[in-house]
Amino acid sequence: MPFDAFAPFTVSTANGVDIAGVKGGDGPPLLLLHGHPQTHLIWHRCAQELAAHFTVIATDLRGYGASSKPHGDAAHETYSKRAMAADQVAVMRHFGFERFLVCAHDRGARVAHRMALDHPDAVERLMLLDIAPTLAMYEQTDRRFATLYFHWFFLIQPEPLPEALIGANPDAYIERVMGSRHAGLAPFAPEALDAYRHALRQPGAVHAMCEDYRASATIDLDHDRADIERGLKVSCPLRVLWGEHGVIGQCFDPLAEWRKVARDVSGVALPCGHYIPEEAPDALLAEMRSFFDAREP
Repeated sequence: MPFDAFAPFTVSTANGVDIAGVKGGDGPPLLLLHGHPQTHLIWHRCAQELAAHFTVIATDLRGYGASSKPHGDAAHETYSKRAMAADQVAVMRHFGFERFLVCAHDRGARVAHRMALDHPDAVERLMLLDIAPTLAMYEQTDRRFATLYFHWFFLIQPEPLPEALIGANPDAYIERVMGSRHAGLAPFAPEALDAYRHALRQPGAVHAMCEDYRASATIDLDHDRADIERGLKVSCPLRVLWGEHGVIGQCFDPLAEWRKVARDVSGVALPCGHYIPEEAPDALLAEMRSFFDAREP
């Protein structure tokens, strides 16, 4: 298995949330964050190569995989990207890393965006995969985007409707959401797909996933608007990648949107769909080695 040489860990944060993950390799610290509805296993095609150049730490976000799944609160602060970013900074500090590199996909990329704003001294370089800023995406939503990204608007419905419907058949949700993209289910290794199914069947997992999205539609937007009002932007170098067959590049102008909220932005489309780490691992690895200035071991 790709993570056989990695050591599993669980770090208990100051707020009582346990974050699970794996650690391996040697070199500059690199934090990897996954997207929805997945776990750290999204990096299984990249992990071994990255470990030859970096100290790789791949985690399960709060609410996902083997990490804690606290029940949400009325204001959705429990799953705000601010809270989820603080989890990840705590993990890196636990291992002695005050400053580190970050590559993050989808929901993890939204956490990483918030991390770069709230903890600018911690994030040295940031790579975000297949997202545009959350506020821009909500403000520019049209019928096409809402149809293609239906789950954004389904998961934010009040508890317990989405929890009850998804909880009745979580496997069907995984297969519908992940399988409806450009490449279908073909890019996903059977063991990884089974792990994603298993993770969503765990108690509290569906609720946590919904709360992640409810936070993105409420408190996270408040935080983003406050940053814009203060003129706060991502200050570290930011590299954005998106799939040329994905929704982000079709419905938005990723570079233009990120340049509104970050100071040093570059980016390019890759020949794939949404799930870049599993659809185009070689292209992604080349981008990561270049952007993070990886040296031969």
